[in-house]
Amino acid sequence: MNVLTRFGRAVRAWHRPLVGHALLMFGLAVVSAVGLFADDRRLLGEPVWAKPMKFGVAMGVYSLTLAWLLTRLTRGRRAGWWVGTVFAVAGVLDVGAVTWAAAHGTFSHFNRDTDDVARTVQTVFSFGIMPLLLATLVIAILLLIQRTGDRALERALRAGLGLAFAGMVVALWLSGSAGPAPRTEIDANGHAVSLVGAHGVGDPDGHGMFLTNWSTTGGDLRVPHFAGLHAIQVLLAVAAVLNVLATRRAWLRAERVRARLVGAAGFGYAGVFTILSWQAARGQSVLHPDAATLVAFGAVAVLTLAGAAQVVTAARRHAGAAVALGVRGAG
Repeated sequence: MNVLTRFGRAVRAWHRPLVGHALLMFGLAVVSAVGLFADDRRLLGEPVWAKPMKFGVAMGVYSLTLAWLLTRLTRGRRAGWWVGTVFAVAGVLDVGAVTWAAAHGTFSHFNRDTDDVARTVQTVFSFGIMPLLLATLVIAILLLIQRTGDRALERALRAGLGLAFAGMVVALWLSGSAGPAPRTEIDANGHAVSLVGAHGVGDPDGHGMFLTNWSTTGGDLRVPHFAGLHAIQVLLAVAAVLNVLATRRAWLRAERVRARLVGAAGFGYAGVFTILSWQAARGQSVLHPDAATLVAFGAVAVLTLAGAAQVVTAARRHAGAAVALGVRGAG
């Protein structure tokens, strides 16, 4: 039995609405990728199908993570199932609105026009965004009240979901309060569209980075939003790597050691997320950090590495003492 077969069988036991949602999102990403080549329309210099493709990949990965995560619950499983289902439905609505706007060659976010497409998108967003935020918060609370695995995994899940919630809060900020005065832009059909709000700070529609289209000319709140949303995958990967290394390193076999190292990684990731949010809010491109930003990144790196080094040193010392004690006892 190969890896893909085992994975497929495992997925069948996961939260089915979220798995279905993930498959739908990945399918949308594939269709949108084809649209990049088949449709030459552009919005603010970016292909109209770029945003649905990015949303499809991001939401697919995140919902698949939640689908697995809900199987870890030992209490509140029924509540978790319903919350996951709400997330799946809301996700389809939100990404569906993005796709609907792209298909019509117009803006999904910040569009305050009164035509049928804009009003449909506005209505869907008004009902779809908040359930995503609340569902993530409820799942995080369910994780806080129970054990879901070893300490390292538990810490990765809690920190990752907390950062995902923070990343969604940034998205709400992105959706209006950080934006500039109302302005008019031209959509892919040559029509003037009224926009209120922006993802950019300093340069509302700044763009330029390859693939992500994050701003190279100003702050961009999509950067911390992305970092927060995918923290859980990064921290789960850290926990998984530590578990593998524990089979070869005796000093990593204690749960508390791996948990503390995941905690150090979570601290560092939270620091980076905070700095990215601060940097974007100041109208500064992620590619052009100033001295204050570099100092902040440096401080987070030093504190994170120092914390991790302390954990490793203490664990190795303890493991060495245990080995020495065993040798003396055998003698």
